[in-house]
Amino acid sequence: MEILFNIIILLPLLSFILLGSYGRKIGTYGSMIISCINISISFILTIIIWINLGYTNILYNYMWTWLYNNEFGIAMATRYDSLTGIMFIIVTSISMSVHIYSTVYMYTDAHLSRFMSYLSLSTFFMLILVSADNLLVLFLGWEGVGLCSYLLIGFWYTRAQAAKAATNAFIINKIGDVLLLIGLGIIYVNINSLDFIIISTLITMLPEKIVNIISIFLFCGAIGKSAQIGLHSWLPKAMEGPTPVSALIHAATMVTAGVFLVIRCSFIFEMSPKILTIISICGGITAFISGTIGISQNDIKKIIAYSTCSQLGYMILSCGIGVYHIGAFHLFNHAFFKALLFLSAGSIIHILSNEQDIRRMGSIVKLSPFIYIQMIIASLSLAGFPFYSGFFSKDIIIEFTITKFWFSKIIYYWLVIISAILTTIYSLKLIENVFITNVNIQKFKILNISKITLIELIILGLLGILSVISGYFFKDIFNSLGLIQFAESIILSLKDESAIDLEYISFEIKIIPVLISILAFKYNIKLFEGKWLYDELLSKYIAIPILNLSRLSFDQIEKYKLENMILYIIKYKF
Repeated sequence: MEILFNIIILLPLLSFILLGSYGRKIGTYGSMIISCINISISFILTIIIWINLGYTNILYNYMWTWLYNNEFGIAMATRYDSLTGIMFIIVTSISMSVHIYSTVYMYTDAHLSRFMSYLSLSTFFMLILVSADNLLVLFLGWEGVGLCSYLLIGFWYTRAQAAKAATNAFIINKIGDVLLLIGLGIIYVNINSLDFIIISTLITMLPEKIVNIISIFLFCGAIGKSAQIGLHSWLPKAMEGPTPVSALIHAATMVTAGVFLVIRCSFIFEMSPKILTIISICGGITAFISGTIGISQNDIKKIIAYSTCSQLGYMILSCGIGVYHIGAFHLFNHAFFKALLFLSAGSIIHILSNEQDIRRMGSIVKLSPFIYIQMIIASLSLAGFPFYSGFFSKDIIIEFTITKFWFSKIIYYWLVIISAILTTIYSLKLIENVFITNVNIQKFKILNISKITLIELIILGLLGILSVISGYFFKDIFNSLGLIQFAESIILSLKDESAIDLEYISFEIKIIPVLISILAFKYNIKLFEGKWLYDELLSKYIAIPILNLSRLSFDQIEKYKLENMILYIIKYKF
């Protein structure tokens, strides 16, 4: 099994090396075949390992000692446990879908080989991240997916907006990355190790103040990667990249990394109740504010992007209230319906000659009823409509916020309830403007409309099926009271018997999210077009002052004093 485990991780790296080094010689068809076959094999092997090891076995895989001296040693080691297995299924299945879909979507692009190599590299780093046996190896994967997001978002680097969006994502994520690195440094100074097992054993011996500091720095890293409020502005701008990139980043790699970090380090966060409160507040506010911005957008990809921010808020909130396994459940379901949303949107953009403004669409149900069906499935799942996958994980998060009848929990409850209303509204807005309303498409685009290909039909169809059934078939794995399957990978916070309390919530309370999902489909509103003035405030009070300070430093210190000092030393000392 160790060999199969290594092959899963290394095959995407092999694709990157081959396509990156010999892409021109291999050619377009060769690049498509190599990358798609390798990632498909990784997915098949993931299923084989899952069947053989299940979710109660743990596999440690030591490869070599990466860094070592008398006092510091870090092994290049990976591990398979229940959480890794779930993440491997998400990453390999969505990446395989995106790879195969890209062979059609990006077929006419002259740099297809480079694009496929970037997709493969991003998959490799994400697999490293989710299988890491220590925090330094996790950080290697963490930085790798950040690099790949920069390369993929800015793939069309000759477009100014794409280059700006890639730079914006890279810089904003660096803020979180630096804070995360500081957190790792504090852990090593106090524990003298970065191995998960050793940290989980010794973290209880540290003073509460130190644990709180570690927790806040780790969470700051998650805020950057998972686009929580404050460091969220890069995610909608990342829509400048090709649509398959959006599907991969939003469903399986970049933005899921922050949520994964919080879940994987649950044994640290559980020692910091105050930080958990901050985490839950951050998640609830992110879900709410992202929803308010989402309903005012008219770019089809940006509407879906803000829905990602909102759903990530639900996942972070669930971790903050101590139900990490439910956050993982929503992450699992979200991967399929979010990939379906983006790839369906990509097909719409493709057949309409790169049109993204939903006000210039309309009546596409007549042009492609299949895409209409898939968008309906994905939107219903996103809104938590009964018996779709999102319903099984999203509604239980809402219910967990009400199990402890404290005032703060009531606030969380109504934040996510309002967020659910907003989700339904912008989902309806998208469906109505794209498919139902009168035709607003330019005539020449209708005359030159392209048909959906067989590959798109297959990929969207499979994702549509998973968006319906994944919640039902996996609910017992994530939501059973015993949860022995996650005992070795996630700390289960059942101190207050919250899971049992769920069974005693009144029917009236349980039915509220369902009624809201149904009733909100009848309404549509347009608010918050200024995105809460976040970008303007960030630019005026943070970016511009820092830029001015940097210029002053360069002119007065670096250029004037520092250069003169160096010239003086060269002239009189040498």
